[in-house]
Amino acid sequence: MAEQKKMVAEITSLDEDFTQWYTDVCIKAELVSYSQIKGFMVIKPAGYALWEAIQQHLDARFKATGVQNVYMPMLIPESLLRKEGELVNGFAPEVAWVTAGGSEPLTERLCVRPTSETLFSDFYKDDVHSYRDLPRLYNQWCSVVRWEKETRPFLRSREFLWQEGHTIHATKEEAEERTSQMLDVYADFLAEDMAIPTIKGRKTDKEKFAGAEATYTIEALMHDGRALQSGTSHFFGQKFAEAYDITFTDKDNTLKYVWQTSWGMTTRVIGAMIMVHGDNRGLVLPPRIAPVEVVIIPIQQRKEGVLEKAYEIRDALSNFRVKVDDSDKSPGFKFAEQEMRGFPLRVEIGPRDIENGVCVVVRRDTGEKIQTPIEGLDQVIGDLLKTIQSDMYERALRHLEEHTYSAATKEEFVSTFEEKTGFVKAMWCGEQACEDKIKEEYGVTSRCMPFRQEEISSTCVCCGKPAKKMVYWGKAY
Repeated sequence: MAEQKKMVAEITSLDEDFTQWYTDVCIKAELVSYSQIKGFMVIKPAGYALWEAIQQHLDARFKATGVQNVYMPMLIPESLLRKEGELVNGFAPEVAWVTAGGSEPLTERLCVRPTSETLFSDFYKDDVHSYRDLPRLYNQWCSVVRWEKETRPFLRSREFLWQEGHTIHATKEEAEERTSQMLDVYADFLAEDMAIPTIKGRKTDKEKFAGAEATYTIEALMHDGRALQSGTSHFFGQKFAEAYDITFTDKDNTLKYVWQTSWGMTTRVIGAMIMVHGDNRGLVLPPRIAPVEVVIIPIQQRKEGVLEKAYEIRDALSNFRVKVDDSDKSPGFKFAEQEMRGFPLRVEIGPRDIENGVCVVVRRDTGEKIQTPIEGLDQVIGDLLKTIQSDMYERALRHLEEHTYSAATKEEFVSTFEEKTGFVKAMWCGEQACEDKIKEEYGVTSRCMPFRQEEISSTCVCCGKPAKKMVYWGKAY
């Protein structure tokens, strides 16, 4: 067990230094490594397997709503980007530019896509002619580049993987319905597949996406009490349609502009999963997302029949994602490695277990050990995986609820953030000046105006004027 303790000791305690703990887990669990280009990371097989699982679940949910996948170029001509002023102004500080092709300078700069509204809009203007062509429900899986000043694995890197959905519709009502629908898809995915509860709401105008009429968000709460924006859905109205001349002939034979939406989720949800569920032994993966649900560890595997029994158990569990660790490492090292990687269940099988027709099943989330007959193990495993998925969500929900506070006055607002970590619900007058002041003085930002509004008080927590909205406030990544 000395090897197990050594591996755990190499991770900073999450209560001692949460930021360093997070980085340690990303590196020690072999999710990522740093590249020679500052701010760009290598996603290793264990990390990419998580993204593949996320893609699989999300893609199925998208397609169930009629969405089709496409792919757009990664380079955008500067003149095309500048057609919609808010968008280019919002992303200008983060854009990476291509200025030469080979040894020849380009006649026009090309930006490496920070987002693809311009490309989709330019495509749609020639692809759509009649109301019969609508709606267009497209999504692409790709990478984007944003030249961030400070980076951190998964949470903020200069190149990251994501999906971006872009839809156009004949009516405002259809577009608004799609905007809400995709936000619900994200929230359901995080809750049901990643065991992460979220708060749904609308961003303030200050925090909305550049070029959007309205941005809707799901906000998750990490173990350290900081918020993480985990998915957004934007209603663009007709801004891009007018800028890029995306028109169609409607049923009444008149020419009209389309109504547009966009929605996205990135690899930062892997960071969310790490920070919501992880512990001092490493990752804790929700079963539905885990690339390996069960790892079988043979004890004294050199003894006759032990490895064979481990393989036999693996074959009997063919309905699950199972791995046998038949490496020549010691059991203690294997236990520590399995825990570091967060696999939901460990099955231990040794000579004495085989004699008695039993094995030991260990839950990663709680450490609970269960001795169970080998016969009928598949039913036990299935039930345990469902229980773990449910328990992980319930623990995360309790954490969210226990770290959400209300503040009726400025004094309560300030003291809560000084003494506690988490979300604070407080009233807001709707003026950006108050939002700016709260951020400047207390390092706190508006996370969202939740759909479920409450009246904490009748006045703004900052200026004392009549309140218009209840807002979730928090310190964020």
